[in-house]
Amino acid sequence: MAHLSLPSFPPRHALQGPLALAELALPAGLRIGVLAPHPDDFDAIAVTLRHFHARGDSIQLAVLTGGASGVEDGFAGAHSDAEKTALRKREQLASCALFGLPSTHVRFLELPADEKGNPRLDAANHDTIRHWLLTHQPQLVFMPHGNDSNVTHQRTYALFRQVVLAEKLSVWAVLNQDAKTIAMRHDLYTGFDADEAAWKSALLRLHDSQHQRNLNTRGHGFDERVLAVNQDSAKNLGLSARYAEVFELEVFPQ
Repeated sequence: MAHLSLPSFPPRHALQGPLALAELALPAGLRIGVLAPHPDDFDAIAVTLRHFHARGDSIQLAVLTGGASGVEDGFAGAHSDAEKTALRKREQLASCALFGLPSTHVRFLELPADEKGNPRLDAANHDTIRHWLLTHQPQLVFMPHGNDSNVTHQRTYALFRQVVLAEKLSVWAVLNQDAKTIAMRHDLYTGFDADEAAWKSALLRLHDSQHQRNLNTRGHGFDERVLAVNQDSAKNLGLSARYAEVFELEVFPQ
């Protein structure tokens, strides 16, 4: 895997706060990978990904699971796991089309799951992630932080880390904060305003199964839930921006 020329970071003790991701002196023509545990995890960091897309960097998305368990039974006529998975694929492709990511840059890996519906930490799934990484050779890989109450988020990071260490890959793991993140370091952020929040909301609402489930179970929409996390992040970091997507950076080799 090609090496990424890294910008110079100050020592941790010298940092006065996280760095604005858009201000990093990254080389042009990057290969960006997104390992999304579920359909919709791409959209949770859409503003940051839009920055790289606008730069002309190449983005490849791998969705690890079908997310059938996140669809209420009977929603849009979907009852079986296959019907629910097909529904969520359509939602993700519609969102990617609005974003501007071609369907040829989207792979639905549908990793075999255990009895609780989480991808197994086994050799077969390891090999699938390995094949995807070695095929696309991303220099930055985005995914939710592994320190998360969601087991599929945990295992996405675990499978990625296993492959990177086994293959001795040179790559940045850019781990995003999610509504279920337990704790993480705040190394990088993308601040954004109300106009970009409205654009992001439109993407999130294309995941209609998740929007309706959130309305039914939490009393607010899917987009409201994600943007509330972004709003809290910006406030906690003391940013002038109203919203922020926040990340922890892990550099390999370590």
